Amino acid sequence: MTIPVLVVAGFLGSGKTSLLNHLLHTTSGLRIGVIVNDFGRVNIDAMTIAAQVDAMVSLGNGCLCCAVDASELDEMIGRLAPAEDAPVDVIVIEASGLAEPPAMVRMVLASDNPFITYGGLVEVVDAAEFESTRARHPQVDNHLRYADLVLLNKIDRVDEPTRDALLDLVRGLAEGIPVVPTEHGRVDPALLFDPVDRPEPAWRQLSFEDLEEREHHVHADYDSVDFATKDPVHPQRFAQFLTDRPAGVYRMKGFVDFAGTDQRFTVHTVGSYVSVTTDPWPDSSRATELVLIGADLDAELITSALDATVEPDPAAVDQLAMVSITRYLRD
Repeated sequence: MTIPVLVVAGFLGSGKTSLLNHLLHTTSGLRIGVIVNDFGRVNIDAMTIAAQVDAMVSLGNGCLCCAVDASELDEMIGRLAPAEDAPVDVIVIEASGLAEPPAMVRMVLASDNPFITYGGLVEVVDAAEFESTRARHPQVDNHLRYADLVLLNKIDRVDEPTRDALLDLVRGLAEGIPVVPTEHGRVDPALLFDPVDRPEPAWRQLSFEDLEEREHHVHADYDSVDFATKDPVHPQRFAQFLTDRPAGVYRMKGFVDFAGTDQRFTVHTVGSYVSVTTDPWPDSSRATELVLIGADLDAELITSALDATVEPDPAAVDQLAMVSITRYLRD
């Protein structure tokens, strides 16, 4: 089991710390390790979350993507994920508002740590200040395209016509990347990473404010689509699906039975990132089972596209077709 490393980016004041605090309050039993990259001499973000996080590495007075190289970030991640039985289940890097998200993603992907996997780039956007942010920082358009998921935050601060117009604008700029509207960074953690079945720690006592927060929680909507077939899948057609995933798909996970193979292939995607691992089938029954998660998903289109990958004549599939899949294999 590898630990996902999630990068949360966004310009100053967009709501990154609100998102992180929300995740810390709503992921009961999930151990979250945090790397906070605050800009300035006093690390306010780190002070805000220090009392409620399971493990934290704080980097003050500078931008993470400029201050360290991949090996140094690897060392910090290694402090949170030193072994297979690491003390955390998820690592979240909260980037400085002045960070360059693509550079941070490259550093995570360059990690030599075998116990982690890339968990996605979440770009947080301030709905109330989006137009002025674009005027000051034109690069925000590119940041949206680099993201795996965009949260249009603070929609409670704009009226409904403005919100609808902003959603259309941001979705157009994001070019098919899922865009989820949120208030106060409140998004269902299941959209970002898998929950862990672990009981609530005995030492944690919920205050009345905690209980009220949970009772009146407003989770951002997201969709999921399940797909299953007992027939083998054609490797090249499935690889093409991975390349041309339908709009709005953020994550995909599950098992695939490829025609002409004897192993079970576990597929995990986040945005454009694809990871494939292999292991023996646990029993004689073989099947492809996938779950796709995202925003505004067209279930009929997704199901139809996956149906088209099913191979009616497995014996006719050239073994070289698996090259299109094995290029995604993790060592």
